[in-house]
Amino acid sequence: MSSEQPTGRRERKKAATRKAISDIATTMFIERGFDRVSIREIADAADVSPTTVFAHFPQKEALVFDEDTEQRDRLVAAVRERAPGVGVSRALHDFYRAEIGLNIDEHGEEAARVFLRFLDETPALREYGARMWLRHGDALAATIAAEFGLDAPTPEIRVYARFVLQMQTLVTDSEEQLATLEAGFSVLDHGWAPVEAALTAGKR
Repeated sequence: MSSEQPTGRRERKKAATRKAISDIATTMFIERGFDRVSIREIADAADVSPTTVFAHFPQKEALVFDEDTEQRDRLVAAVRERAPGVGVSRALHDFYRAEIGLNIDEHGEEAARVFLRFLDETPALREYGARMWLRHGDALAATIAAEFGLDAPTPEIRVYARFVLQMQTLVTDSEEQLATLEAGFSVLDHGWAPVEAALTAGKR
C-alpha cells in the first residue's frame, strides 16, 4: 500500500508539470508566434530546465498537443463503453460533439476561436496535429473489430476508422464545428449517393 501512493503522487506531479509547460508554451506561442518562441524561453517561464521540457515533449510542436494519449484513450472508450443499443457511429458522433462542448466550456468560445485561428495560421502545427490524430487509426480500428468479435479489422473497418479520424481534423479546422460534424456523420452514415441526388435535383 505504501509503495503505491508515492508512485501515484509522482505520476500526478509529472502530469501537472507536463500540463503547466504546455499551457505556458501555448500562451507564449499565441502571443508571439510559434517560430518566435524558443525552448529556453519556455523552460524559463515554466521554471524548469530545457532538458525537462524535452523529457515531456520530444519536439516543439508536441507542446501544443499535450493530451495525445488521453484523447486516444477517450476515443477508444467511446466505442468500448458505449451504452447497450448504441451503434459505433452514434457513439463516435456523440464523443466528438462532447469534446467540442468540453473545449468551449473549459476555455470559452473566444479562447477556442483564438486557438483555432492560431493553428490555422501555423502550418507546422496543423500538419503535426493531423498526423498525430491519424496515428490513432489502428487503435480505433482494432477496438471496433473487437466489438464485433473479430481478431483483426476488416478493410471496411480500417477505411471507416480513417474517415472518422479525418473528420475530426475537418471539424477542428472549421469555424462551424457543429455543422461540419453533423454534415460529416450524415455523409459517413448514409453515403454520398443521396447527397449527389439532392444536389442534382436542385440544379433542375
